Amino acid sequence: MYESVLVANRGEIASRIIHTVRGLGLKAIAVYSEADAELPFVAEADEAILIGPAEPARSYLDIARIMEAARRTNARAVHPGYGFLAENAAFAREVLDAGLGWIGPPPLAIARLADKINARNLMKEAGVPVAPGVWEPVPDAATAAEEAERIGYPVMVKAAGGGGGVGMAVAYDEAGLPQAYDTAREAAARYFGRDDIMLERYVEGARHVEIQILGLADGTVLALGERDCSVQRRHQKVIEETPSPGITPELRERMTDAAVRAGEAVGYRSAGTVEFLVDPATQDFFFLEMSTRLQVEHPITELATGIDLVEQQLRIAAGEPPSFTDVRPRGHAVELRVYAEDPARFLPASGEIKIWEEPVGTGIRIDAGYAEGNTVTSFYDPLLAKLCVHGEDRAGALARARAAVAAFRIDGLKTNLSFLAEVLDDPAFADGSYDTGLVERMRTRREYDSGRGDLL
Repeated sequence: MYESVLVANRGEIASRIIHTVRGLGLKAIAVYSEADAELPFVAEADEAILIGPAEPARSYLDIARIMEAARRTNARAVHPGYGFLAENAAFAREVLDAGLGWIGPPPLAIARLADKINARNLMKEAGVPVAPGVWEPVPDAATAAEEAERIGYPVMVKAAGGGGGVGMAVAYDEAGLPQAYDTAREAAARYFGRDDIMLERYVEGARHVEIQILGLADGTVLALGERDCSVQRRHQKVIEETPSPGITPELRERMTDAAVRAGEAVGYRSAGTVEFLVDPATQDFFFLEMSTRLQVEHPITELATGIDLVEQQLRIAAGEPPSFTDVRPRGHAVELRVYAEDPARFLPASGEIKIWEEPVGTGIRIDAGYAEGNTVTSFYDPLLAKLCVHGEDRAGALARARAAVAAFRIDGLKTNLSFLAEVLDDPAFADGSYDTGLVERMRTRREYDSGRGDLL
């Protein structure tokens, strides 16, 4: 295994990676911006290097500065975490060309899967189910209208080069298509530097279920179970759980087989996630995208399987076999993302954390990026922490989650803890019958009950 690892990220994921790196007796190196100098991950590392000002483009997205930090610290490998440069094939190549270990999938796999249209075509060739849609970029709204007529409404209009739920809009009919197209294209250009757009049939009432895969050093692709990510606001995940309460054993087997085929089709190595949309009515499922990195929600797979995914990534990158011989998920695990945001409008919040009191107890895991006295700025994603729980069954896990959310105290800025409590108590979530429209229905119901839609 590489004796030193530079973590090219920040916040909770940097802390989480550092924890495993140091636990294995390796040297953990952090890079940080001026805005993050006081955050826990900086102190937790064996060595930390300032790489620039708060703006991501001048720090965490600056490949030259990160490579210089690796050179100065004599790092032997780089772990990108998620976000920022994690799915940047050029960065991966530069790391490897410098003679360093890349703790992630091969650059070619990243590049082939980064474009959603290309990924869709690859999956079809591999026999992975895909929804009706286009096979090449849609150049303008007029062409989009022609393709939508062929595909059938409703259609999802989304950035071909995007990810993380950004650059997506739904058109339910021809009248709504131009605005959906313009919205998606504008977001694509703004966030991803390219405005290629694709269209797919939108599956109403769908569940978002993903399969965690692990491509081993010898070429074997394993599946480590699924995660249900259907609780979302604005296509951004908020709560995840494993196993999914909305799929049958037969469907789970079919999705697992498809995910393994997807990984094999691109020669995948390291941790990755194959994401699907599931139609509960028909039990059909369709490829959505493949995340070529460690997912935000990976802790619940770790809780259910007892497998440290970061350790496996390190082993795979070094050409070593995994630390486990079989995969046996047990019990039920839930992750709740704690954000600094207005719980009604879902708008990011910032400010100094006056009080930070975490819940403690059996079956509770918290991956935190902040501590009491830290300041949350507007420069980065507003994720404060991931509150994860594990129980013998779903009922036990949800009871533990409700108690943990109630006990988690953060003062000094707005958080979504009250919203998380609301979701946990929602009847559709409680009985497992929810889908990706849950949060929007909750907001609509709240607006109707209050009679004050202007607040929402």
